[in-house]
Amino acid sequence: MPETIAGISIPDTKLVAEATSLVRDAADETLFNHSRRVFLWGSLKAAARGLVVDPELAYVGGLFHDLGLTSTYATKHQRFEIDGADAARDFLRDHGRSEQDARSVWLAIALHTTPEVPHHLAPEVAVVTLGVETDVLGLDLDEITEEQRAAVVAAHPRPDFKNRILRAFYDGMAGRPDTTFGTMNDDVLAHFDSSFQRKDFVDIIKGNAWPE
Repeated sequence: MPETIAGISIPDTKLVAEATSLVRDAADETLFNHSRRVFLWGSLKAAARGLVVDPELAYVGGLFHDLGLTSTYATKHQRFEIDGADAARDFLRDHGRSEQDARSVWLAIALHTTPEVPHHLAPEVAVVTLGVETDVLGLDLDEITEEQRAAVVAAHPRPDFKNRILRAFYDGMAGRPDTTFGTMNDDVLAHFDSSFQRKDFVDIIKGNAWPE
């Protein structure tokens, strides 16, 4: 029998079991529980909006979306979102999913901190952003019933989550501050580090190598 939380069934497949094991080994409790909630919230909202989503792809997208914040998968040269997207793409390829499936999940993870755009792409892309926006930003909670919320949080608690996820973001990005340019992620670095200097888009344009 597949595990069911708030009416959402966790796919009872080898791929999902191995995805769970991989992320549980790499992530701490805060990130693991957050990632499972992202899958659950995203699935609930997708259903409420009439989106048909491949549950395995939604699961891998949710579970892997913050994997780039972990020491095992973080790089120093690219955005943490791309680290997680690359890991998910390779995982899905290794488990026999199509290149199109792997690409959809890559996009879902790479774009999950980019507002609005994912909602105009495939359901497997949108579902991750729906989950992230729910768990981190508290958007559109009215689409999820009190009973559903209680069931998800009982299965995957969120103690002091707001502070813990901000710290996880900072710890995962502090060593690669330049990768936060043009994203909301530089807000996190500025919050924790008063010496952090944001790059200014206008200054870059005005000071670039093109002559006037």
